[in-house]
Amino acid sequence: MLRLLAILPLALASCSIAGKSGSHADYQPVEGDILFQSLPNPPGLDLVDAIEGTTGSPYSHCGMVFQEDGKWQVIEAIGPVKITPLKSYVSRGRGKQVWAYRLDEASRKHVPAALAAMKKDLGKPYDPRYRFDDEAIYCSELIWRGWVAATGKGLGKTVTLGSLDWRPYKPVIEAIEGQGNLPLDRKMITPRDMAKAKELTLVYPAP
Repeated sequence: MLRLLAILPLALASCSIAGKSGSHADYQPVEGDILFQSLPNPPGLDLVDAIEGTTGSPYSHCGMVFQEDGKWQVIEAIGPVKITPLKSYVSRGRGKQVWAYRLDEASRKHVPAALAAMKKDLGKPYDPRYRFDDEAIYCSELIWRGWVAATGKGLGKTVTLGSLDWRPYKPVIEAIEGQGNLPLDRKMITPRDMAKAKELTLVYPAP
C-alpha cells in the first residue's frame, strides 16, 4: 500500500504530461462546474479500481473548474490539493474522457466562496482512508468542504463504506486501514454520490 501511495502522484502526473491535450471544444466551461473522470489505473493503483468498483461508477476523481488570469483551471485533491490547467486535467483521464456537471443558477452565487474555502486546503495531502477531517483531503471531500463553508450544507448525500460494494476490495481496504480493520460505518462523500446532488445537472457530454 505504501508503494501505491508513493507512485500515485507520479503516475498520474506522467499520464497528464504524456497525453495530448484534447481541446474538447464542444465543452464550454462555466466557473463552478464539477468535472468527473476515470483515473488511469496502471498495475499497482488498486485504489482507483476500488473507488470505481465499490461505487459501481466510472467516476474515480473530481475537481471544480474556475478561471484565473483568463485561464481555465481545476482545483483538485490528487496527491496534494493543487490547481491543474483544465487541458492537463482532461488529458489525464482514461480516454481523455470527462463528465461535466453544472450547478443550478440559484447555487452558482456560492461558487466564489466555495472556491475561496477550497483554496485554503491547497498543499494538504491526499487521504486514501476517505475520512472527514482537516489533515488530509480526498477529491470529493475537497468540494464538499468548500460547499459546506459557503452554504452550510453538503453537496450530495454521504454514504457509509458498509453501504458500498466493499467486499471484493477488502484487501485494498485492509492495506490502508490495517489487517482486520474495516471501518464500515465511516461516512464519506463519493464522486458518484456527489454527481447525484440535486443542484447538479450533466451538461457534457450531452445527455
